Amino acid sequence: MSKENFNDIGIVLRKDTPSIHENTIHIIEFLIAEEKNVTLDEVSFTEIEKELFENKIDDKVLTVPLSTLGQYCDVVIVIGGDGTLLTVARNIVDYNVPVIGVNRGRLGFLTQVTWKNESIQTIKDILSGQYIEERRIMLEGKIIRNSTILHEALVLNEVTISRGGRGNLIKFEVFINGEFVYTQYSDGLIIATPTGSTAYSLAAGGSILYATLPALNLVPICPQSMTNRPVVIDANSHIEVLIIDSVDSRAHFDGQTLFELHNRDIIHVEKHENFITLLQPGYYRYFDTLRMKLRWGQQLV
Repeated sequence: MSKENFNDIGIVLRKDTPSIHENTIHIIEFLIAEEKNVTLDEVSFTEIEKELFENKIDDKVLTVPLSTLGQYCDVVIVIGGDGTLLTVARNIVDYNVPVIGVNRGRLGFLTQVTWKNESIQTIKDILSGQYIEERRIMLEGKIIRNSTILHEALVLNEVTISRGGRGNLIKFEVFINGEFVYTQYSDGLIIATPTGSTAYSLAAGGSILYATLPALNLVPICPQSMTNRPVVIDANSHIEVLIIDSVDSRAHFDGQTLFELHNRDIIHVEKHENFITLLQPGYYRYFDTLRMKLRWGQQLV
């Protein structure tokens, strides 16, 4: 993409975080000075409405619902952490609009622009075409009960089936492309994308998958049988999990939405037809990120 493709800029910021308001205003002022059209989602506008008014730029931004933000933008800048970017991804993925992540959260695997003195320059460089493009897989998750779809969600990280508060193991069967794989007793199952392989999946013992690898990770959570190990499968696979004994279990979608499960429910997961595109700084290197964020080779104590 060239610079003229990035004239309409969307901005979403992490809510309930006053410490990032000043940063956001600086970015908006920079974009306005660059003669860019700036659009905020409604929640973000409400978060910084006072600061926009004080800086006399409240009338220079457009405000729309997050669900339609992609219609108005060539690129979306997300200011916050990975959780904010997950929310944005599922709302804009079908608009084919790329994302720039500015990290004001904690770990920041996805939000690679760090808020330092040079962050404005980094954003300027990306908008002028100096970036590395990553197309990340997203998944569609469906809850099916008695042949009826009760819930659908898009995820960038993972679909997780987990036990509830009672503490009992869940019994379920897994099928891939219609082929029976196994019956499992465990605390649950994580179906993770390569992006999600460095999140909950990693904590549960799953492999790290390269960010753009066309593969998925099936990771058991504390299985009763120690021979139930993580399995890496083709990203084009259709996965079905049949709940045999639900015992207060539920399905989580990127850890942000939740659905209670019943016996005989089917959780169907497959790759979404569209990718979410991340625009990383020109200096970005995937293994540098892993080494730094996971502290590879560093003394932990």
